[in-house]
Amino acid sequence: MSLDFSQYVNLADEKLGAEALFATDDFFADKSRLLRREAPEWKEGVFDDNGKWMDGWETRRKRSEGYDYCVVKLALSGVIAGVDIDTSFFTGNFPPSASLDACYSPDGTPDDSTEWDEIVPSLSLQGNSHHLQAISSEKTYTHVRLNIYPDGGVARLRVYGQPAVDWDRIDPQQQVDLAAVENGGRAVACSDEHYGKTSNILGPGRGENMGDGWETARRRTPGNDWVLVALGHAGTIDRIVVDTAHFKGNYPDSCSIQAAYVKGGTDEQVATQSLFWRELLPSQKLSAHEIHEFSNEINDIGPVTHVRLNIFPDGGISRLRLFGTKATTKA
Repeated sequence: MSLDFSQYVNLADEKLGAEALFATDDFFADKSRLLRREAPEWKEGVFDDNGKWMDGWETRRKRSEGYDYCVVKLALSGVIAGVDIDTSFFTGNFPPSASLDACYSPDGTPDDSTEWDEIVPSLSLQGNSHHLQAISSEKTYTHVRLNIYPDGGVARLRVYGQPAVDWDRIDPQQQVDLAAVENGGRAVACSDEHYGKTSNILGPGRGENMGDGWETARRRTPGNDWVLVALGHAGTIDRIVVDTAHFKGNYPDSCSIQAAYVKGGTDEQVATQSLFWRELLPSQKLSAHEIHEFSNEINDIGPVTHVRLNIFPDGGISRLRLFGTKATTKA
């Protein structure tokens, strides 16, 4: 069975704040490229002062004992569900094997006294390939260390997981974005994501461009597109923001939001039932490249755990914000 981590957050995403802190060597390709959100690319015939330009992290050929490694600060501390060690375009220069360690060091950079857990034992790598590994651990980690044996290049490191949020420290009266990725929100299903990933709409800030949002293909059949979002914590939603930044000729005509307090079930089952959820936000007209805020228009339906954003009939949005207060008791 193939592994699918699409419903998790990439905790090693540089656009969320992940950082490559240290590498034993990055002579041929800078360690920072390891964390790029964009898919790796090949530039035919492009060379820099040290050799062929590669989109990833690449070390020199090791002529001594030992191995190379890179320490990464995760953008968000969290529980890791799986990883992808991607060697795309590295064919004669990929490492024969690799392993991954993780640690919890919230107060600073790991040092010689830091205790690391091996979360991915040494595994064989292939060139120009994805290597997905599931991880069974409930521990929260802040950093990972990618070890490559003995040297070579890796295009991307994806660390998929669920951000750890201490909701006990958040006041019940404090208004927070319950859908924000940093608060544990996640996109769990959608009708289509032809041009942009649904997870983008929960990211920080405004979108950088149309690629930093969610956009569907042009609908040629009846119906509408939708995305299902699980909140980081059950709560009552008081203010909604739908941002169509950069979507000028392809924004949806209108949108509406349904919501429910879901108890149990899988993400697939939740998606099936979402068509029948109560209306949180009635249909609202949208405009190009605009921040749309709604508060008075929101129906009072109490605490919810999931929302379904409907766009009519298709198109793209940059961000969805669901501001509210956390629920203190179950609905």
